Amino acid sequence: MRRGNGGIDSRILRYSGPCRKTMPRPKKRMAGAAEPDKKGPAGKRPKIKNLGETSTKVENSSPQKTSTSKNCTKNLSSYWLMKSEPESRLEKGVDVKFSIEDLKAQPKQTACWDGVRNYQARNFLRAMKLEEEAFFYHSNCKEPGIAGLIKIVKEAYPDHTQFEKSNPYYDPSSKEDNPKWAMVDVQFVRMMKRFISLAELKTHHQAHKATGGPLKNMALFTRQRLSIQPLTQEEFDFILSLEEKEPS
Repeated sequence: MRRGNGGIDSRILRYSGPCRKTMPRPKKRMAGAAEPDKKGPAGKRPKIKNLGETSTKVENSSPQKTSTSKNCTKNLSSYWLMKSEPESRLEKGVDVKFSIEDLKAQPKQTACWDGVRNYQARNFLRAMKLEEEAFFYHSNCKEPGIAGLIKIVKEAYPDHTQFEKSNPYYDPSSKEDNPKWAMVDVQFVRMMKRFISLAELKTHHQAHKATGGPLKNMALFTRQRLSIQPLTQEEFDFILSLEEKEPS
């Protein structure tokens, strides 16, 4: 499945469906920029990244940073942005590529979002509820941006990749009776009517900082290293509205 930040699916726990990183990957394609806190499935599961942001790579944020995220997760809206890498990249010998097309090709168009190794991103995964919607963001590629819509079909549970020694996201400090990392299952909803690039979003963000528009505080720019990011309803609705307009 794709990489992300959070989720714990230990081997002794139930494993539902393929995961972004550990599942067999399709042939290469796509590109973009990335951010350090992204992750994806291991083994054969892909990941996410984005320009100016680090993608699904292992996020090395310390536990002390979780206090902020705990507060942030209490009153979040039910909308998210989740980053994954659409282009092939080897992490400890494993290709972490996972694009929205890869998700669409999975059985029932569903996969687990594993490989998240950042505490704040993990807490966001734990806060997700069934049927909540998220933008699938292509990161760490030639043209990063929002490619489509997905929804949460299984709430946070242990990420099995943290216990697999051959997995790029193996964490020897995590114990099966007290796992650190979690993942969720996501399902493809639809492609965007047009690709919404990072450059276009940045233009709106900069304009909205001056005018007080909906993207003025968008996490994609204020917490860009996170691979899992909350969105307000205003941010979500504004981005959807861009589908009907010509790129600015």
